[in-house]
Amino acid sequence: MSHEHSYTIEEVAQLLKVSKLTIYDLVKKGDLPIFRVGRQMRVDRTDLQLYIQKSKTGVTPTASTTLLTNNKKIIISGQDIALDLLGKYIEKKQSNKVLRSHEGSFNGVMALYNGECDIASLHLYDGDTGDYNTPYLKKIFVSHSYVLLNLISRRAGFYVKKGNPLQIQSMDDFKTKSLKLMNREKGSGARTFLDEQLRFHHISPSSIEGYNEEEMSHIDVASAVANGNADIGIGIEKISKLIDVDFIPLVRERYDIVLLKTPENQLLIESVKEILNSPDFQSEVVALGDYDVTQMGQIIYETL
Repeated sequence: MSHEHSYTIEEVAQLLKVSKLTIYDLVKKGDLPIFRVGRQMRVDRTDLQLYIQKSKTGVTPTASTTLLTNNKKIIISGQDIALDLLGKYIEKKQSNKVLRSHEGSFNGVMALYNGECDIASLHLYDGDTGDYNTPYLKKIFVSHSYVLLNLISRRAGFYVKKGNPLQIQSMDDFKTKSLKLMNREKGSGARTFLDEQLRFHHISPSSIEGYNEEEMSHIDVASAVANGNADIGIGIEKISKLIDVDFIPLVRERYDIVLLKTPENQLLIESVKEILNSPDFQSEVVALGDYDVTQMGQIIYETL
C-alpha cells in the first residue's frame, strides 16, 4: 500500500465536501477502512473509490464494476502534439482509453465545465494582469474546485511569408502597413492574445483587412500565409517549422491543463501529476522541439 496513494481524514472530508466528524463516523461504522501511519489515520485511495461507487449504486462494487470504472474513456481537449503524448502515457498508466478533442482554449474549458471532457488545455492571455489562464478560470469556475498544472511553455507570434518581404516586426506594423490578416476563431488562445494586444496598442480590429477571416488551427493559419492568402497570421513557433513560413516571436506563453477536483477524478489527477514530473515524459516532450519544460508539472493554481 503506497503512502502517496492515500489520504488523511481531513483530505477525505475536503474531497467529499463533508465534515471530519462525518468521516470519523464512517470509519467507526466500518464503512470506510483506514490504516495508520504512526498515529495518523489514512484512507487508501482504492478504498475511497470503492466507497464512492457503493454509495452511488447501493451495492458493493464487484471486480467487473471496478473494471468498468477504471476503463472509463478520458477526453483531452486541445490541439498541441504534447497532449497526444500525454494521452499515450495516461493509457499506459491507467489502462484507460484516451480520446482527443481538438477544441480551442475557451471551448475546451467550457467543455470541461459542461462535463464533456476530462482535461482541458488552455493558453488564454489576460492583458490586464499579464498572466495566462488563471484570471479566466477564476471567473468561469466560480463554483467548481479545480487544479491548473503547467504542461509546457512555447513561443507565440506572427507567421509571415518566407524571407519576410514586408519586414513585419511587431504589432505596430498594423498601424503603418497595409496587411492582410488570417485570424483564428473566437475563443482560441491565439485569437485572445491577438485581441488583447490590439487593445493595448489601441488598434481597432475593423481597421485590419481579414480580421474576420478565421481558421481553426495553427497549421491552417500558417498555410494561408504560405499560400499567399494572407500577409500575416498568429500562431505558435513549432508550426512554422512544418509550414514554409517565417516566424516573428512576440511572447513566451504558458500552456497549461486544468482538471476538476472531484473524488472520481482524484486518481486521474495524481496520474497526470506523476506523468508530468516524470523524466521520461519530459525528455520525450523536449525531443519534439520548441518546448520549454522548466515549469512542467508545477501547480499554477489550485482551489481548496
